[in-house]
Amino acid sequence: MSLMERGGVPISPVTGLAWTSNSGTCPKDFSLITITEDGAAANFTRSFAMRAGYYLCYSKEQSGGVVLADVRILSEKDAIPHGYRFIAEHLEPRASVSKRKRMCVRVVPMGSVDTAVLDLKVTARSKMMLQHYTCVGDIHGYVIWCKTGPFTNPIPQAKPRSVSLDLRRLSLDPSVQPSLPPSNPPTQPSMKLSMRRKDVTQNHVDVTTAIDGVPFTLHPKYDFQTSKNLQLNPQLDDIRIKSLQDIENEYNYTFAVEEHAAKRTRPSALTKVAS
Repeated sequence: MSLMERGGVPISPVTGLAWTSNSGTCPKDFSLITITEDGAAANFTRSFAMRAGYYLCYSKEQSGGVVLADVRILSEKDAIPHGYRFIAEHLEPRASVSKRKRMCVRVVPMGSVDTAVLDLKVTARSKMMLQHYTCVGDIHGYVIWCKTGPFTNPIPQAKPRSVSLDLRRLSLDPSVQPSLPPSNPPTQPSMKLSMRRKDVTQNHVDVTTAIDGVPFTLHPKYDFQTSKNLQLNPQLDDIRIKSLQDIENEYNYTFAVEEHAAKRTRPSALTKVAS
């Protein structure tokens, strides 16, 4: 089964590769490779001794922004190269993938490379050759073929935005005028309301000018300079501002007790001298 898009459609790169038990465990946006190029079932490790196998599945979903730059098959004695990782496993409970040979991929950001993995194929016969494809390796009698090349980056589509009525009102273009409902002509009640507002404004001016010439004085309750408040607060007379010398004389400490204790000889020293 080929993953290649044909017929003039832009070629999309492979963005994900994984093992899965069946269509029920296959992740979303992934497709199963169930048939090989030569017509055999692509069920890996399925034999008389093992009833359950697993399939290779792929994805071309580009929402993650990554692509597969390379695919390799490693034996259990090989160390995984730098920048590579083993493909994911979406299997049924108690199912596992053989560790004798494992498939690993190098995942890179889509904008960092010009070429990527475009297509994968599986064959059951090692003697069958596929043109324009590179042999990755064999796993349990199946051969994995890979095709790499330039791919088409998706063109970002701008999402349409709805312009609200308030934004249209702020437009600098005089030709753009918002569609507003026709305004009703003023009626007699609105004229009465305007006359009433004028009367209120005039009254407010009269009230404001009536306090002109009144002196501003502080209430005696809050005037602490008067003798009355001094009598109400006799504790203010007891406040005495200390100088720096007064503070040093009051809190002077000679540490004589500590010096006398430090000069005393410890009992352990006396015992040693006596012995």
